[in-house]
Amino acid sequence: MFESSSVAYRPLVPAEPAIDARGVPYSREYGDVYHAADGAWAQARHVFLQGNGLPGRWAGKQRFTVCETGFGLGVSFLALWQAWREDPRRPRRLHMVSFEAHPLRREDLAGMLRRHAADAALDGLAQALIAQWPPVLPGVHRLEFEGGAVTLTLGFGDARTLVPALEFAADAFFLDGFAPARNPEMWTPALMRALAAHALPGATAATWCSAGAVRRALQEAGFTVAKRPGFAGKTHMTVAVHPGVCTAPDAPPADVAVVGGGIAGAAIAQALGLRGIPVTVFDPLGDSSAHGGHAAAALTPLVARDDNVRARLSRAGSQRAWSRWGALPGDARPWRCGTLQLSRDAGRAADAASVLRALAFPASWVQAVDAAQAAVIAGLPLSRGGLYFAAGMRVRPHALIQALLATPGIRRMPARIARVAHRDGAWRLYADTGREAGQAAIVILANALGARDVLDASGLLGPLPRVAQMHALAGEVTLLPAGDLGGGPRCIVGGEGYLLPAVDGWCVAGSTYVHGAAESQVSAAGQEVNIAKAAGLLGDPGLPASVRAAAGTLPGWAGWRAVMPGRLPAIGPLSHAPGIYLATGYASRGLSWAALAADVIAARLCGEPAILESDLLAAVAPR
Repeated sequence: MFESSSVAYRPLVPAEPAIDARGVPYSREYGDVYHAADGAWAQARHVFLQGNGLPGRWAGKQRFTVCETGFGLGVSFLALWQAWREDPRRPRRLHMVSFEAHPLRREDLAGMLRRHAADAALDGLAQALIAQWPPVLPGVHRLEFEGGAVTLTLGFGDARTLVPALEFAADAFFLDGFAPARNPEMWTPALMRALAAHALPGATAATWCSAGAVRRALQEAGFTVAKRPGFAGKTHMTVAVHPGVCTAPDAPPADVAVVGGGIAGAAIAQALGLRGIPVTVFDPLGDSSAHGGHAAAALTPLVARDDNVRARLSRAGSQRAWSRWGALPGDARPWRCGTLQLSRDAGRAADAASVLRALAFPASWVQAVDAAQAAVIAGLPLSRGGLYFAAGMRVRPHALIQALLATPGIRRMPARIARVAHRDGAWRLYADTGREAGQAAIVILANALGARDVLDASGLLGPLPRVAQMHALAGEVTLLPAGDLGGGPRCIVGGEGYLLPAVDGWCVAGSTYVHGAAESQVSAAGQEVNIAKAAGLLGDPGLPASVRAAAGTLPGWAGWRAVMPGRLPAIGPLSHAPGIYLATGYASRGLSWAALAADVIAARLCGEPAILESDLLAAVAPR
């Protein structure tokens, strides 16, 4: 439910915007306005678009990336997006990376943008932004528009921490913090140097601010600085150009081979297919799936008092899964039913409530509940209270995998890949029969424990001691008749085990963890374990005796988990084998990692801004 370590944590404080006597939004935190009284949209176009030579500067480019300090009301992003829409010479892809220490809540953002609607077109863009606006949670949030052609990467937190922690290469900078006298941290030489470290050759910067200290900070960071006439009678604004530190990202690969057609491989194939990259998925089951009998599974984030690596990754993974899969059709679409994660005892329940107070996460995302409140949410008597995650999802794995692999541009090949070898500028994939099954410039091993074996057979495992220790852990789930459980819970109930809402008259209960098993199979002993776990979650009257007595006769599903030391996955490129990527070791959180890992890899291959901070990427890097 939650974890802890000794790293300091600073809670995110949402903005509390207000309107001044002139009708201009202002920040209570900083005592400053969000934009000039003469108009937000005109200021954005004059200062940030014209100040950076836009839209002209992006003509003929495949991609263009803007970095913004201070997202505020989102006006500059919306103005940029509108300019991209209206320009026939626009780049194929437009990215904005924006940082905000005090994000607005969705309802506040919606209210502010309604007050400042400039025209129907901009209002439509604003509504699309509001529809995707994330909860006020620290970290990096990726929003996608125009079928992925326009992306917004939001860093919620202190820009001084996040700017150096995120990988991206910028063509332009919108410097838009509150006034230096009110918010000096946004204009320091250190932050200007951190921004400059992301500059492509010829990168431009613009700001409404003309303070001498700001111009000097830009110059010290390597920018050539000039003044221009400011907006709405302001004497000056500042523009700048940088010779560049970053190199332009490589072009996306022409094709990619994905080894493994389970949830990891299917998610990667979808992420690449959505970006227009042809993908071949190699899996011995072909059009079938190892999850064919897997009725349902749970996807739930976790929390930690200090918001440690596992908590941050699980939160990012949960949000990415909903972003990628929330619009899928039918049974493939996860059901956001919520999760009750029950505490083991009263002491841990009190500790959980203390953790939430320290984190200051929005109650709409996670809240502490007692046993009575939990029972109302679940629609069943429960043994105790705990935490309620509104974002918890019940997922139908087989339907999800089939929908992901139906993404245009994906080809499926029934082959078990045994090894790879690099020859004549490409990676050759060899099946267990010895024949060459295919070749590609990029190969992504997403075949669970099989990834270790492929690397070993290919002579590539030596530099990866952690991957070499990956092992298989057997487990099974049991289907309990929903009619004997009052129809089953209305949400996921977790603790020591879990019980899921009904699917086709059955509730999935799980799960077992069997070390050293020779095979993974449904068994009477396993069913007894799962039934006991489900019983421990329920309050009076608990499980009927008929369910307990049915162990060994109930339907179920068994499978394998690929587990590495530390129970974190291995996601990313192999430094000693350029062109080979890993997405494996998901343990019991395959659904939590799958969409996130897919977009981590796809973003890197396509030269997009990273969707995770560098310390999180390092934590899951293959080693």
